[in-house]
Amino acid sequence: MEKLTEEQVERRLSQALAHRSSVSAERLIAGLLATLDLTAEAADEFTYPALPSTARERIFGGQVIAQAIVAADRTVDAEKNIHSLHSYFLRAGDETKPLHFRVHRDFDGRSISNRRVVVRQNDKVIFNLTASFQKPAEGLEHQVKMPDVLPPEQCMSAMEQIARNPQIPDEYIERMSMPRPFDVRSVRPEGKSDVARQYQWIKAVAPLPDDPLVHRATLAFASDMGLLSTSMIPHGIHWTTPGLFSTSLDHAMWFHDDFRMDEWICYVMDSDWTGHTRGLNRGALYTQDGILIASAVQEGMIRLAPKSD
Repeated sequence: MEKLTEEQVERRLSQALAHRSSVSAERLIAGLLATLDLTAEAADEFTYPALPSTARERIFGGQVIAQAIVAADRTVDAEKNIHSLHSYFLRAGDETKPLHFRVHRDFDGRSISNRRVVVRQNDKVIFNLTASFQKPAEGLEHQVKMPDVLPPEQCMSAMEQIARNPQIPDEYIERMSMPRPFDVRSVRPEGKSDVARQYQWIKAVAPLPDDPLVHRATLAFASDMGLLSTSMIPHGIHWTTPGLFSTSLDHAMWFHDDFRMDEWICYVMDSDWTGHTRGLNRGALYTQDGILIASAVQEGMIRLAPKSD
């Protein structure tokens, strides 16, 4: 498809920005926080209600990760914070049906607690997560230095990426520019690249409460955005490529330090391997002053339908 003219980009960008700003930042954050507000139904059991309607084909994976973190945290001593999680996406979820979270208390020690969360919909398991919680402790410290990256102000916004992408038809601009609770600025190679590496800056669009759990759950929510696409870079494909089907299979995270999601976080992503319709992706998350606050690894399915003659 031919490159868009600057006049076309400007028109599409104006349309995307108008749609993105149609909902206030405060309302978007209120919606994000409502997503994390689970209802206690019984001992170690929680639910999240069905939405009246949805434009999504399936529940966003990052949402269920964040909700499972909240469910597990409600069964752990307040002095312990989540430091790692390992999860599997088993079935696609439906936003118009309620979610049921069952927490299993597998272990409670003096400094560490472990929880399993099984998420069901229509009595079928759609997702499971194992998480570990730890009391704050002092010990040896080191971290990998943050790579040289452009500051968020010099990176292309998600809206501009949508506007400049000729594979997104004009009639899809509104759908692709849905109001979201995150400001995302990305740097990604154009076309094919032997180096499967990209990065993006992420920040909540309005202030969040001070509760560290909110920030860790929100980071887990956002960590599912864009990570899988890293393993597509060597193949010159993108989430807008015709015939592409991609979905997360598993997701793991380690939380290293405290941070705020209403301040810029840099998500540096790379991929070592693709094969057998799967791609492996890694991410390192830094504050703007270079502190490594979390790491993520995800494997996803990547299927590309053959082109018809």
